[in-house]
Amino acid sequence: MHYFIIAGEASGDLHGAALIEALREADSDARFSFLGGDRMAVAAASGPIIHNRDMAFMGFSEVLRHLPKIFSNLSVTRRALLDRRPDCLILIDYPSFNLKVAKTASAAGIPVFYYISPKIWAWKEWRIRAIRRYVSRMFSILPFERQFYARHDFPVDYVGNPSVEEIDSLRSSLMSRDRFLAEHKLRDRPIIALLPGSRMGEIRCNLPVMAEAVRRFPQYRPVIAGAPAIPDDAYSTVCDYPVLRDSTLDLLANSRAALVTSGTATLETALIGTPQVVVYRSNGSKIAYNIMRLLIKVDYISLPNLIAGRQIIPELILHNCTPDTISADLAPLLTDTPVRAAQLSGYADMRRELGSSTAAVTTARLIVDALKK
Repeated sequence: MHYFIIAGEASGDLHGAALIEALREADSDARFSFLGGDRMAVAAASGPIIHNRDMAFMGFSEVLRHLPKIFSNLSVTRRALLDRRPDCLILIDYPSFNLKVAKTASAAGIPVFYYISPKIWAWKEWRIRAIRRYVSRMFSILPFERQFYARHDFPVDYVGNPSVEEIDSLRSSLMSRDRFLAEHKLRDRPIIALLPGSRMGEIRCNLPVMAEAVRRFPQYRPVIAGAPAIPDDAYSTVCDYPVLRDSTLDLLANSRAALVTSGTATLETALIGTPQVVVYRSNGSKIAYNIMRLLIKVDYISLPNLIAGRQIIPELILHNCTPDTISADLAPLLTDTPVRAAQLSGYADMRRELGSSTAAVTTARLIVDALKK
């Protein structure tokens, strides 16, 4: 069968590559057309119709500047979809673009599958109307999404979470503490990991308050997890802490605690088992906080808390995210306190909720079975 897959961002490229490999296992005659990145190109043994580096526009101003390119991408994609007439369209997150293509596919009688739901449970809930109208089936990687979609009378399959598989597969190969310290030329002091985000704007907002907070714990060594494509001076102009690249999981595994910007990294930190404080500074204004609280429809912003259904890790957002509040929440996580023990117990509850299904393999089998029927 012929599968047409769209992954407009770097994280989607990783998930898309795993799905392509799983579809090959489930369907020996699988053929692929796709929008994505280098990982998907390797898995599919062919190039993308559009590379995701020409699609990943974030934020209102960036989207506005690239509107002609976005409309061109949409036109090229629709034309390719109708010309190639695949057996199905598989969408990976990226809703603003993907739901427009879903409309075209649905009108042409091409089944539409969605792997990794957009976060409409947090904001833009009105997108459920387009999902119900154009999407044949949703494959979720977050267990609490089942309850959200049930309220909207839309079928959803929870297929497991890719981060669980990734961490479990890498756990045995993570560096020992002695090797980690030697390889990165670090002195034998307990470490606080700083994960200030993957985008320049996130780092600019979050790193200064993180750096100021950890200065209050001079007996610990702060170490920054560097993000791809972010230059060294983005970190060095703020502080002189070491920056490690391509070693985030090893850093977390060898840290006493972590300060983490909200996102998938909070889930990875929890799965590694490192206590954390979640921070999201942005512009830090109380007005922005009140607006955000009106727009966001969930009680928490971090994945571990959302999955557990309760607060297991502290979340410090906007004007509440200051060196004082960060250091106050970090301090009890650095020693063997009841607060630290409670967070680790919460991690165990979260891990049980995630289950043990392999997301890409389960999704591939469900898609192939649905198409055969």
